[in-house]
Amino acid sequence: MAVQQSRQIAIVIAEKNPLLQSSLVKLFAGDDRFHVAAVANDGERFLDTVDRTPFDVGVIGWEMPNLDGRGVLQALRGRNDAPRLIVYTGSPNPDVPRQAMTLGAAGFCSKREPPEQLLDTIIAVAAGRMVFPFIDVSSLASDPLAGLTPRERELLAALAGGLTNQQMAGQLDISLNTVKFHLKNLYDKLGVGNRAQAVAFYLKGHESR
Repeated sequence: MAVQQSRQIAIVIAEKNPLLQSSLVKLFAGDDRFHVAAVANDGERFLDTVDRTPFDVGVIGWEMPNLDGRGVLQALRGRNDAPRLIVYTGSPNPDVPRQAMTLGAAGFCSKREPPEQLLDTIIAVAAGRMVFPFIDVSSLASDPLAGLTPRERELLAALAGGLTNQQMAGQLDISLNTVKFHLKNLYDKLGVGNRAQAVAFYLKGHESR
């Protein structure tokens, strides 16, 4: 059934590649169903735009400087006034659509798809639907560890090994603040509140395999 539109769909783009930015702006400018309200080149600027510019749908990258797509979704999770978000990425990681869905995205579109696929996804999402490639939704509940990034898995294993934050920073060659940032994301994904609960979750997950 065709989607009835009474007005243009206002879009904000968050994309690190300037060439792709301009290509997307041209794509939307050539279709009177859409209006580009703003363009950001990273997740932090996108969040600034959310706070000051009303719009319907955000088209965000997954891998962006300063704040990536995961961070954007986490920052907006639970906000009643948040725009609906589509993750638009060329990431080869087959788990990204599932992670995006788990974090509250409304849609996913691969950059390998024709541009028309992105337009169709935006229209559907603006109409209140969710648009994702096939995802085995049973895995969302059965294995929360599957949603962790490789770095988060490293940190979880390090936690289980008894390492302190400072030791993890040294072992992984990252800053202490970065360790704390990843641990917060890790705890959020696992639904735990502290280090001991995360370790218990890790051990339980390995026992069941």
